[in-house]
Amino acid sequence: MLYIEASARAQELRQLIEYHNDRYYNQDSPEISDFEYDRLLRELENIEDEFPELRTSDSPTVKVGGKSSAKFSEVVHKVPMESLHDSFSHDELRDFDRKVREVVETPIYIVEPKFDGLSVSCEYQNGVFVRGSTRGDGTVGEDVTENLMTIKSLPKRIENAPDFLEVRGEVYMSFDTFERLCDEQIDNGEKPFKNPRNAAAGSLRQKDSKITQKRSLDIFVFNIQQIEGAEIESHKQSLDYLKKLGFPTAPFYNTFDDIECVIKEIERIGNLRGELDYGIDGAVVKVDDFEQRKLIGSTAKFPKWAEAYKYPPEEKPTQLLDIEINVGRTGAVTPVGIFAPVLLAGTTVSRATLHNEDFIREKDIRIGDTVIIRKAGEIIPEVVSVQFHGEDSEDFSFPDVCPSCGSTLVKEDGEAAHRCTNTDCPAQLMRHLIHFVSRDAMDIDGMGSAVLKQLVEAELVSSPADIYRLTASDISSLERKGEKSAQNLIDAIESSKDRELHRLVFALGIRHIGAKAAKLMCSKFTDIDAVIGASAEDFMTIDGFGEIMARSAEMYFSLDSTRALIDELRTLGLSMKGEEKNIVSEIFAGKTFVLTGTLPTYTRSEASKIIEDNGGKVSSSVSKKTDYLLAGEDAGSKLTKAQSLGVTVISEQELLSMLK
Repeated sequence: MLYIEASARAQELRQLIEYHNDRYYNQDSPEISDFEYDRLLRELENIEDEFPELRTSDSPTVKVGGKSSAKFSEVVHKVPMESLHDSFSHDELRDFDRKVREVVETPIYIVEPKFDGLSVSCEYQNGVFVRGSTRGDGTVGEDVTENLMTIKSLPKRIENAPDFLEVRGEVYMSFDTFERLCDEQIDNGEKPFKNPRNAAAGSLRQKDSKITQKRSLDIFVFNIQQIEGAEIESHKQSLDYLKKLGFPTAPFYNTFDDIECVIKEIERIGNLRGELDYGIDGAVVKVDDFEQRKLIGSTAKFPKWAEAYKYPPEEKPTQLLDIEINVGRTGAVTPVGIFAPVLLAGTTVSRATLHNEDFIREKDIRIGDTVIIRKAGEIIPEVVSVQFHGEDSEDFSFPDVCPSCGSTLVKEDGEAAHRCTNTDCPAQLMRHLIHFVSRDAMDIDGMGSAVLKQLVEAELVSSPADIYRLTASDISSLERKGEKSAQNLIDAIESSKDRELHRLVFALGIRHIGAKAAKLMCSKFTDIDAVIGASAEDFMTIDGFGEIMARSAEMYFSLDSTRALIDELRTLGLSMKGEEKNIVSEIFAGKTFVLTGTLPTYTRSEASKIIEDNGGKVSSSVSKKTDYLLAGEDAGSKLTKAQSLGVTVISEQELLSMLK
């Protein structure tokens, strides 16, 4: 690789990794699997090894990816919570062994599972749990003591304890608990967590510890960070000691004096993944003896005496038994594969989306084929490829009519999906109602999919307007609904009438109009009548609206059925007025700001409001149209992009000075 090419790729990788670090560590919402992320990091490491002058002090290869949140007070780790260097092949493990033996001749290795959760520190003073914190960036974390107190398996008081003890553990959510939580979220119309790791991280970082308690988190403790009042000489001895004190440690850990035996143990642990009720994404190899560890040392980011072997995403063959057709709330028709059940990454998989007709044709998927499936991000089943066609396999013919209502399906130019155009389609109705009451829309607490299904089947609800005609006696007539829960639901319905206009517009389920677009629309127009009367050209004057969004909005509001629904909702008492703007001044009129990093005084939402109250606009992404980047501490890829585009970068203090 040429130097110029390497420099460009290194910069691209740093921005990409920082973006995914933010999604993973700070937002608990990753977009790629751990395996894909590790590959990106390894590629950057290889470039920096080949061209050392390209390695920067803030490179993701030399620092941990997380940071402390403004929601919690900071905790400075006296002993850094280091991450581990990753291996992806047996040869890389052998190379690790070779480097260790260059320093110590006869190492003993200990091998244990690598848990997929959120790393935390727990401190005990005279046997009493006094403080718990997240890893953060390895040096500074977040104080989550109250939330850790809700974990039943974590001892709050230990007998025969040393004077001081700090342990490191991994907070996780079991597969069973995760599935129950997702079912509850779906029933409540909420967006479910993507995987158990993110569910655990999101639950532990709640401001309300009562929410954390309901999530039934668990923990494995795997390391002693500090100890006063006892002498420990090896890692195995420390794990045995922790187990004796009552800590939940790894269910298995073994020692070996040969790297080939280590590799066999790693493979054995990998084969157990489908039998465990918790996630592991690898195995960890550590030099057992603490004195030997001191001799081997550490880099700025990794200990040289430990290595993490990362398992690739688990893939298994199974037979495609049938293909069903599902109809979404916007009429989009999705083929779903029905498989012979197979255990994959801890859960039984028997269904997975096949996306659309083009996907089926490109992979030449036929009913009766044996296909390879895996879980994207360790949770969402997907078809990777066809292993072989069955003897009697059949080509799948996409239907011409909707399986729910019999209406003709259409496929518009430039779209991959077929669509049912019947707005009264029963399948669309159910999904539309679920969307209407969801958290980002009308947010009707207690009205999940199970309740809506009962209401539809009882013929009490056939449109969103019918929700506001319900009485307490209607709801109490449903199975498992008493008078108190019925009245609570009626109160929640009544409360939703005062939701902001942009939430109502989003709740209507207009194609191509998400929550953000609905908010932009209602910032432009003062009430629902102004929205209804707007043309596509009017919508296109909104910054962020393209022609497709504008045409879709115009078409939706021109329909007689739409106007009839809005009139019904108006009559039933729903607010149709936009929020009154509190414009303090026009100092920032015509100026676009982007915010990044942690500000010293204000939260981003508070700073955004200051800008908007003074006539400015806040955007989520940096472009040539951006006038100012308001940058705080730990500014990431947005800062780099702003500098490359010549955008003016300002601090919070400079923003406040501009207001004067």
